[in-house]
Amino acid sequence: NHITGIQLWTFLLSKKYVHTEAVQAALAKYKERKMPMPSKRRSVLVISIHTFVKKDCSLVLVQQPDPNQPKPEGNQMSVLKGEPLGVVTNWPPSLLAALQRWGTTQPKSPCLTALDTTGKAIYTLTYGKLWSRSLKLAYTLLNKLTTRNEPLLKPGDRVALVFPNSDPVMFMVAFYGCLLAELIPVPIEVPLTRKDAGSQQIGFLLGSCGVTLALTTDACQKGLPKAQTGEVVTFKGWPRLIWFVIDGKHLAKPAKDWHPQVRDASAEIAYIEYKTSKEGSTVGITISHASMLAHCHALTQACGYSEAETLTNVLDFKRDAGLWHGVLTSVMNRMHVISIPYALMKVNPLSWIQKVCSYKARVAVVKSRDMHWSLLAQRDQRDVSLSSLRMLIVADGANPWSISSCDAFLNVFQSRGLRPEVICPCASSSEALTVAIRRPPELGGPPPGKAVLSMNCLSFGVIRVDTEEKLSILTVQDVGQIMPGANVCVVKVDGTPYLCKADEVGEICVNSGATGMAYFGLLGITKNVFEAIPVTATGVPVSDQPFTRTGLLGFVGPDYLVFVVGKLDGLMTVSGRRHNADDVVATALAVEPMKFVYRGRIAVFSVTVLHDDRIVLVAEQRPDASEEDSFQWMSRVLQAIDSIHQVGVYCLALVPANTLPKAPLGGIHVSETKQRFLEGALHPCNVLMCPHTCVTNLPKPRQKQPDVGPASMIVGNLVAGKRIAQASGRDVTQLEDNDQARKVMQFLYLADVLQWRAQTTPDHPLFLLLNSKGTVTSTASCIQLHKRAERVAVALMEKGRLNVGDHVALVYPPGVDLIATFYGCLYAGCIPITVRPPHPQNLVSKSACILTTQVIMKLLKSKEAAAAVDIKTWPTILDTDDMPKKKLANIFRPASPDMLAYLDFSVSTTGILAGVKMSHAATSALCRSIKLQCELYPSRQIAICLDPYCGLGFALWCLCSVYSGHQSILVPPLELESNVSLWLSAVSQYKVRVTFCSYSVMEMCTKGLGTQTDMLRVINLSCVRTCMVVAEERPRITLTQSFSKLFKDLGLSARAVSTTFGCRVNVAICLQGTAGPDPTTVYVDMRALRHDRVRLVERGSPHSLPLMESGKILPGVKVIIAHTETKGPLGDSHLGEIWVSSPHNATGYYTVYGEEALHADHFTARLSFGDTQTIWARTGYLGFLRRTELTDASGERHDALYVVGSLDETLELRGMRYHPIDIETSVIRAHKSIAECAVFTWTNLLVVVVELEGSEQEALDLVALVTNVVLEEHYLIVGVVVIVDPGVIPINSRGEKQRMHLRDGFLADQLDPIYVAYNM
Repeated sequence: NHITGIQLWTFLLSKKYVHTEAVQAALAKYKERKMPMPSKRRSVLVISIHTFVKKDCSLVLVQQPDPNQPKPEGNQMSVLKGEPLGVVTNWPPSLLAALQRWGTTQPKSPCLTALDTTGKAIYTLTYGKLWSRSLKLAYTLLNKLTTRNEPLLKPGDRVALVFPNSDPVMFMVAFYGCLLAELIPVPIEVPLTRKDAGSQQIGFLLGSCGVTLALTTDACQKGLPKAQTGEVVTFKGWPRLIWFVIDGKHLAKPAKDWHPQVRDASAEIAYIEYKTSKEGSTVGITISHASMLAHCHALTQACGYSEAETLTNVLDFKRDAGLWHGVLTSVMNRMHVISIPYALMKVNPLSWIQKVCSYKARVAVVKSRDMHWSLLAQRDQRDVSLSSLRMLIVADGANPWSISSCDAFLNVFQSRGLRPEVICPCASSSEALTVAIRRPPELGGPPPGKAVLSMNCLSFGVIRVDTEEKLSILTVQDVGQIMPGANVCVVKVDGTPYLCKADEVGEICVNSGATGMAYFGLLGITKNVFEAIPVTATGVPVSDQPFTRTGLLGFVGPDYLVFVVGKLDGLMTVSGRRHNADDVVATALAVEPMKFVYRGRIAVFSVTVLHDDRIVLVAEQRPDASEEDSFQWMSRVLQAIDSIHQVGVYCLALVPANTLPKAPLGGIHVSETKQRFLEGALHPCNVLMCPHTCVTNLPKPRQKQPDVGPASMIVGNLVAGKRIAQASGRDVTQLEDNDQARKVMQFLYLADVLQWRAQTTPDHPLFLLLNSKGTVTSTASCIQLHKRAERVAVALMEKGRLNVGDHVALVYPPGVDLIATFYGCLYAGCIPITVRPPHPQNLVSKSACILTTQVIMKLLKSKEAAAAVDIKTWPTILDTDDMPKKKLANIFRPASPDMLAYLDFSVSTTGILAGVKMSHAATSALCRSIKLQCELYPSRQIAICLDPYCGLGFALWCLCSVYSGHQSILVPPLELESNVSLWLSAVSQYKVRVTFCSYSVMEMCTKGLGTQTDMLRVINLSCVRTCMVVAEERPRITLTQSFSKLFKDLGLSARAVSTTFGCRVNVAICLQGTAGPDPTTVYVDMRALRHDRVRLVERGSPHSLPLMESGKILPGVKVIIAHTETKGPLGDSHLGEIWVSSPHNATGYYTVYGEEALHADHFTARLSFGDTQTIWARTGYLGFLRRTELTDASGERHDALYVVGSLDETLELRGMRYHPIDIETSVIRAHKSIAECAVFTWTNLLVVVVELEGSEQEALDLVALVTNVVLEEHYLIVGVVVIVDPGVIPINSRGEKQRMHLRDGFLADQLDPIYVAYNM
C-alpha cells in the first residue's frame, strides 16, 4: 500500500470528512470537560463517532446486498498448467538417497554454516558429518531407548523436535536422523514458559500425534523450566514427554552389521509441519516422502539450483520456505546454506546482506520484514555488494505490503549491485507448499507485473484496475508463475468450489505431486481442504484429480502470472464485504505510525458480535506517547480506515509496549491476542469503541401502535380464549377454627390485643433477641411488653407533653426497646415512625418527639450531628433507658379503626423516601392475613433476620407476635457481619419451621459460609418448612437456587426457599406460607417481554428468562393486571401493572411537602373498563398472572403471580421496555472481575456502571466486553461504561440497588471512578 502519512492527511483534510468533525467535537468536549469526567486516577474518553450513520437509514437484521455493487463480468477461467517437471539423469530416488550420496562421495563439502549473535561463523556442518551423525542418531533412537526392555520407538512413531532458531546444525541432524530411523519428525517451537502464546495448542497437537519423545540440545534442555525433581516441567496441555539430548556424547556408534534402509520415496508420512489457524487451533500437516521429493524437484527447477551453490537463509528453518529451501532442497543439490539466526537479525539487521557479500551467495531467502529492517540500518554500511545474487526470494511476497519493501529495497541497493530482476516474490501455504515463484529472465520468467486495484471492488471479490492517484487502491505485485508440474485454478471461497471468472477473486487451488497430504487425525477438514474437486458453472468437475486449497486469495493475471490479494486466515467479512487484515494494518501504519505505535506490533482481527464480523485493531503504544496524542492517532486511524476501506472499526485498543503475545520469531500472535481480547485479558491503556459506526444490523426500533382501547382488548382476549388476568387469596372470614383465634379477630386494635394477652397469658414469651454470639440479650413476655409500653406512654405524656395524633420518631437499634416504644406510642395515642439510627436526615415526618437510647441520644447531640442538622431545630429527645415506673391512668382508644396507627417510611428502589399511612384496621388485617398464611399460633416459633424499620420486616418484627401470640426469635442482620452463621445456627438451635430473611442476608450466608465447613457441622436445617426472602423486587432466582444448593447437605429442603412480594401501597401481597403448592418457575421470552408480551418458552431456549413465582397471594388480597396507560384489565399473555385490593392496603402517602394529592390515584385507582367499582391500589410493579396445573388448599386451580420489575425503573429504549436487572445480569456474566453492575439512562444513552473486583489494569478490558454482551443479548448500544471500585453502587437495607441515587452521583461527578468510557 503506497500511502504515506502526508498523502493520507492531505486527502482526509481536503475531503473535510464528517468523521473528522465528529472526532474534533468529541475532543473539544473532552478538553472542556463538559461531560461528567471524574478524575480519580484517569478517565478515558472512548468516542463512538455515530455521525456516519444516516438518520433515515433503516436498521434491519439481515444486510441486503447493494444492487449497485460491482459484479464479475469475465469468462470462466480454465485450469492453468505449469511447465512439466524436467527429467534429470541420476536424480536420486529419495531425499535420503541424496544425503547418502553426498555424505559418502562428497563428505568434505560444506552443508550448513551456523552463526552466533555477533555474526561469526561458529560451525560448518559438512555432508559427511551430517550423514554420520544422522546415522548415529537413527541407531540410538531405534536401539538404545527402551522402556521395560521394549524399544521405546517403532517405525512410523512421531517425535517432537525442539530446537532453538540459533541451532540449525542440531536440527538438521535430528531431522535426517528421524527420517533414517523411519520416524516422523514434528518440529515445534521451544516452549520458554508455561504460558507461551499458543503453547497449549502445540501440546494438543503433540498429544493427538501420540508424541512421547522430544529431541533437543543440551543447552536448550538446560534452559527449559524444571520441576522440583529436576525434570522438565509438563507444559499446560502437553502430553508427558521423555526429553532426549542429541549432543554427540549421548549418541551410540552404530553396530557394524547395522545399516539403515534407504528406501525410494513413498506415500508414507515423512514429516509433520504445524500450522496455527485463524481461531488459534494448531493442526499438523502431513507431508509424504514422495511429496517432499517432488517439491525439492520443482523448487530446483523453478529456482535453477545447481550443485555447490551458496544460499543465505534468514527464515525459520523448522517450517515453511526456510525448511523447504534451507534444509531439504539444499541437501538435494549439495548446496551450502548460511543460516542467519533471528537473534542476530535483531542485533544487526544488515547481517544477511553482509553474509551474501562475504560468501558471494547466489541465492538469499528472506521476508519483506528483513528487507525493511536492513533499510533502516543501511546508512552505516558503504562497502556491501549484492552483485553475486541471482535470486532474492521474498517468502512472503503474497503479503500486500511486501511490494513497498521490495521497491524501497531495490531503490537503495540498486547502486550496490542489486539487479531489479533478482527480486523474486513467491507465494506458499502450509497445505500446498510453494504455489508460485517469480523466475529471473535467464530461467525463462516473463517481466514482473504490478496491479493497481480498486479496494472497494476487491471487498466484493471483483478485480477492477484503478489509478494510482486514488487512495482507496491496493497495489500488488505478482508472485510469478505456478510451480513446475502443478495445475492451478481459482475457485469461489464459500460453498461448492465453482471456478471463478477471470475478473473475480477466489481461493487458489493446486493439484500436484508436491502438496501436503492431510491434517493429521482430522478426516473431516482434510477432505474439505486436500480433496477439493473444482467444478465449472454447470457443475462438471474440471479434473478427476483432487486439488488442495491453499488458503490464498487471488487471481491469474496477464502472462499467466499469479497475483495474491490476501489470505483466508486474515479475511474479515463485514456486512457481506470482504476485508483483509493485512490491508487494514497497512492503512493504520500509514497514519504517522512511528510516532505513537510500533510498526510490527499491530494486530487486526474480527470478532463476531450480533451476527456479523466486527473489526478490532490492537497496537502497542510507545511509552512516550501522551494520552491525548494516542487518542488523536486513534481517531485518525478510524477515519483513514473508513475512507479507504469504507468499513468501520468496532474497537481500537492501545496496550503498553511489549505486552502483546509474540509469535515464535517476532511479529504478533494474532489468535492469542484475539483470545485475550475476548477473555478480557489484554489490559489496554487506551480504548476507542465505535459501536454506533459499525453496528448497522440492529432490529428496527419498535414503532408504537395506536392505542387499542381497553374494551377492544377485553373483547380480543375473549375471542382468543384468554382469561382476564386476575386472582385472589383465600377468604379471610371463614378461616379461623379455634375460639382463641376468633377472640383475637374481634379486636379492632393491636393495643387491645396486647392488653388481653397481658391479662390472659402474662408470662407467655413473645420475643427473644440474639447477639452475634448467639446469646439471648433480651426477652419480652406479654406482661413485660405491656408494662414497658405503659411506662413509655407515661413518659410521652408527662415528659414530652404530647397530644393525641402527635408524631414520634423511634430511633433504636433492632431490639425489644423498639417494639415496646411502638406500643407505648399506641397506648398514648401518638403516631410512631420507626427510624434507622443515626442518620438525622431520615427524620422527614415532622415528629414532635424523638424516643431513643442514651447512646444514640449522645450521638444525636454530637458535633458531627450538629454539622449536618441544626440542633435547635430538633424536636424533644427522650431517652427510654430509665423511665418512671408509673401506671398509665387510661390507655388511649382511637375513635375509629380508620384512624392512623403508624407511618411506614422506606427508600424505594428509585431512591425516593416514601412514607405510607397505615390505619388501625389495615394493621390488624395485615397481621390476620400473615397469621393465616403462615399458620401462626402461640405454640409456634419463627426466626426473623430482617431490618425492623419498614414494610413487611417491621410488621413481622413488631406486630405479628403480639397479634398471633407466637414467639419471634429476633436476629439483627448487622450481627451477621461479625458472625455470618448466626441466623442459620439460631434456626437450627430452636428448630424453627418458619423463618424470614432479606436478600442481603442470604447473599452474606452464601458468600461467607460457602467455604467455612467447620462452622456448619453443628447446623441442621431439616426442621425448616419455609424460608421466605422479604423483597420488593423480582425474585433473585440465581441467589435462592445457590442458597438451596449450598445448604442442601445441612438438611434444607429444596422446596423450602421462596420469596415474598410487597411494595409501598401494600407491604405484603404475596407470601409462600406453610400450606399450598410449591412456588413455580416459568421461562419467558425476553424479547417478547420488551414488547409487554408474555410468551412461555422451554428452559434453555435462546433469550429465555427464568421467573419464579413471588409466593402465594395472601388471604383477603385481590390482584389484577392492568394496562399502564389505558388502565384497562389485561389478559394472561400480557405484561402489565399489578393492582391490588385488600383490607391491609395503606391509606395513602405521607409527605412533608403536601404533595399527597399528586399520588392519590396510587391508592384509589379504578379500572377504565370491566369492574369499574372496585377500588385498587397501583403497586408500580410490572408483572403477570398464570393459571397453573396445581391446586391450592381450596381445591381450585392455583393462580401464580410473577413480578418482573419496577415500572419507574424500566428503561424505554428503541421503542421497547427494558428491565435493568436483565441487562445487569448479562454484564455481570461478561467477566470474572465484575463484582456488581447497575444501569440507567442519561439523555437517551444507556449508562452501565460496573464495580471492578480486581486489579485496575483490567478496567479497560471491561469496556469492550460490556459493549459486546449488551449488543448480543439485548440489541442495545451502550453509551457510557463507568468502571468504579467495589461498594460504589448504593444499596438499601433490603439489598436492592438504588439506581437513581447512582445516576445522581454520576451526573454530579461524585462516583470517583477508575475509568469512564463514552461511546457516543
